[in-house]
Amino acid sequence: MPQSLSRVYLHCIFSTKDRHPFLNSAELLAETHAFIGGIAKSLGSEPIRVGGVADHVHALVTLPRTLCIADLVKEMKRVSTNHLKETGTVSGAGVRLGDFGWQSGYGAFSVSESNVPAVVAYIAGQEEHHRKVTFQDEYRNFLKRHGIAWDERYVWD
Repeated sequence: MPQSLSRVYLHCIFSTKDRHPFLNSAELLAETHAFIGGIAKSLGSEPIRVGGVADHVHALVTLPRTLCIADLVKEMKRVSTNHLKETGTVSGAGVRLGDFGWQSGYGAFSVSESNVPAVVAYIAGQEEHHRKVTFQDEYRNFLKRHGIAWDERYVWD
């Protein structure tokens, strides 16, 4: 077969360093989510939905056939970090971004084609979801549902 084709959906989750609520304005959240989607697209990924709250991001994206998961997530985090630090302060929001950073780790979970609409809805409902559930509990739940063992000492850097 001379042509390589794939369609692998990933639900990527990563938080801000120490879960600091850097992204604490609607303007900054929307800009950051759009920017991360643009990064994914520039890497050959299709950004299906990017969302989240002040201290973490959920990105439903396709995995480009030329990149591994680690490189895709690393670039989304690296480029967005540089952009946010260069932005400095968002006018009117009073947000200082010079110290912005993402946690060093991330979660990436496979999503079947049939579950894409449910994941899109889940990401869209993050603000409501996190009125009841902390990021840590949400993340532990993802790890449990996907059968991933973890060590609490190292998962929250």
